[in-house]
Amino acid sequence: MEKTQEYNLSLTMDLNSLFNLNTFIELLLGISLSAAAGFRVFVPLLALSVASVFGHLDLPTNFDWVETPQAVIVFAVACFLEITGYYIPWLDHLLDIVATPAAFIAGTIVTASVAPEMNPLAQWTLALVAGGGTAGLTQGLTNILRISSTGVSGGLTNPVVSTIELLIAIGLSVLALALPVVAGVIVIGFLIIAIQRIWNFFLNKPSSQTHETVSPSRELG
Repeated sequence: MEKTQEYNLSLTMDLNSLFNLNTFIELLLGISLSAAAGFRVFVPLLALSVASVFGHLDLPTNFDWVETPQAVIVFAVACFLEITGYYIPWLDHLLDIVATPAAFIAGTIVTASVAPEMNPLAQWTLALVAGGGTAGLTQGLTNILRISSTGVSGGLTNPVVSTIELLIAIGLSVLALALPVVAGVIVIGFLIIAIQRIWNFFLNKPSSQTHETVSPSRELG
């Protein structure tokens, strides 16, 4: 009985902590960094690590490993390898396949790391939905753009797309740490566009395939 009461009290405190200004700002920071992870997985992780090492952010104790110089070095090397890989023809498509689940994981981690102190179940549920979902949607849109770029130019314009993605990832990470509210508003608007684009992509795909199937029969007739 006492354990049940303690759990209910803890849950009530967690729910109360979700509805205040500081939590709202922290959530905007989390989804902004998660959106950046959808463009480049390790850029926001590197930015988060550097910011915490220099004292700009105070992360929860279970994320102390992010606040170490060793983590900065690891994220910097991983970031360099990721950026370089996107400029190698056809390797960028392979990276997109790997980056999709990686972005989801990175988005979940960064959102959990900046979330307020709460019950672990509530913390990671919030991180999965808000952070992982945001990173997944962003990564899904970048995949569609890369497919379209390859279809139009045979991959010649992919380096341009990669550069734009990198600049967005860097700019969004820096803006999230400096002005999380502004970054969050931009990300929310971007997510609305991303959902529409992804929905239209999958909605129009079957119709285009049907058109291609029907057209030869008409020519034969």
